[in-house]
Amino acid sequence: MAELHVIARIHSPFGGKFGVPRQSGLAGGVRADVVFEPPYRNTDAVRGLEGFSHIWLIWQFHQAVREDWSPTVRPPRLGGNERVGVFASRSPFRPNAIGLSSVRLEGVELEAERGPVLHVSGADLVDGTPILDIKPYLAYTDSHPDAVGGFTDVVAMALLQVDVSPALLEKITPAQREGLLQVLRNDPRPRYQSDPGRIYGLTFAGHNVRFTVDGSVLTVVEIA
Repeated sequence: MAELHVIARIHSPFGGKFGVPRQSGLAGGVRADVVFEPPYRNTDAVRGLEGFSHIWLIWQFHQAVREDWSPTVRPPRLGGNERVGVFASRSPFRPNAIGLSSVRLEGVELEAERGPVLHVSGADLVDGTPILDIKPYLAYTDSHPDAVGGFTDVVAMALLQVDVSPALLEKITPAQREGLLQVLRNDPRPRYQSDPGRIYGLTFAGHNVRFTVDGSVLTVVEIA
């Protein structure tokens, strides 16, 4: 098999795995940059890409690479208790630790130092994630309105109400505030945790965002 090359890396506000949206597009307000590695900083390679509204990112679960694999996994959507086949999930613990995300292409910018930079939104990737390939999203073939989502169709996604003071929210740059709120509304906690007294923390845009969840209300207690 031909060797895979890292062609780019994403620069996102997620400093760790905790809090990263479970799927791309769930937090469309999250902005990130795809920066090509030096050998691939060629403007010809992105010629015409600006005409597409969305792109596919093929990437590596670089924080979940391991030698062994399991034929079954426990999806967070099912509470972390029920097992399904690894190929019926998007778990990072696969025979090949490869992920696939569709993101909105906000623009292509040619920079003097970093070459062509892709500004994207809605990414579900940790900062520094290696990108293996980029392909345009084609609505006429990639979109399937009649698609069936298996077990994900029968497990409802309930959004949380986020309570955060304006003074705390001002610590996040205006460009990333809505993205953070979307991440919090989607409940970043593991599905099996529901202790209202527990304080959780996620790294977002260089800040440690600490919060509690009581019922359907998430309260941000600190942004440091």
